Amino acid sequence: MAELSPNITPVDPVWDQICVEARQAALDEPLMGGFLHACILHHTSIEKALSYRIAAKLASNEMSMVVVREMVEDAYSLDPSLVHAARADLVAIYERDPACHRLLQPILYFKGYQAMQAYRVGHHLWTQGKRDLAYFVQMRVSEIFGVDIHPAARIGKGIMIDHAHSIVIGETAVVGDNVSMLHSVTLGGTGKEEEDRHPTIGDGVLIGAGAKVLGNIKIGNCSRIAAGSVVLEEVPPCKTVAGIPARIVGEAGCDQPSISMNHMLGPDV
Repeated sequence: MAELSPNITPVDPVWDQICVEARQAALDEPLMGGFLHACILHHTSIEKALSYRIAAKLASNEMSMVVVREMVEDAYSLDPSLVHAARADLVAIYERDPACHRLLQPILYFKGYQAMQAYRVGHHLWTQGKRDLAYFVQMRVSEIFGVDIHPAARIGKGIMIDHAHSIVIGETAVVGDNVSMLHSVTLGGTGKEEEDRHPTIGDGVLIGAGAKVLGNIKIGNCSRIAAGSVVLEEVPPCKTVAGIPARIVGEAGCDQPSISMNHMLGPDV
C-alpha cells in the first residue's frame, strides 16, 4: 500500500466532528466564540486541543501554562497510546452518558474526562521516572477537579467517570478497559501495607455512586457494584454485589453493565 504524502492531512472524523460542533456552538452563542476558538478551533488536532485544555486547567502560579502545555505535548509525542486512550474515553462518555449530546462536551465541560486525561499524562511521567512532575499533576488534578488518582495507578481505556466528584484511586490500583463509575467512588487500601494493597477492577465493570472497594481484591469482568456498597472480598465475573459489607445479590443482568449503565436492582438482578 502506498504511503500518504507528508503534505496530505490524515482523515480524522472524530476531530472533524468536534470542530463542526464548535463552529455551530460559536454561531449559536457568540459570547462563547473566544472560548471555543481558544479551546478547539485554533488547534489542528485533538491532541493539540487536549494539551491546551489540560494546561489551562493545571497551570498555577508555581508552574505556567506554557510549561504545563509543553509537558503534555511531550507526553503525547512520546506515547501515542495516551491519545488513543483519550479518544476511547471520549467515545465512551458520548455513548454512555445521556447528558452528553456532542463529542465537544467532555473536552470543554466534563471534569471527569479532563481529570482522566491529566492523570494519563501524570502516569506517563511516573513511568518515565519523573516522579515529582507526576506528583505535581496529581496535586493539581485533586485541587482543580476533586479527583485524586495516584500517578502509579494503572487504568485502561474507554473509561467514563460520571460527575467525578470525590473520586479516589490508590497507588497500586488497576482498572481494566471500558469501566464506568460514578461520583464518590474509592478504590482504596485497608491499612499500611507497602505492596499491592488496592483493588484490581476487571474490564466492563460498573461501579455505582459512593461505592468503596477496599484492599487487594479482584473485581471480575462485567460485574456490577451497587451504589453505596463497601466491597471487601473478591467479586466473581458477571455478578452484582450490594450492601455493607457487599454480598452477591444476583447476576450482572447483561453482558456489558458498564455500557448499559443500568444500576437498578430488580428481581432479575
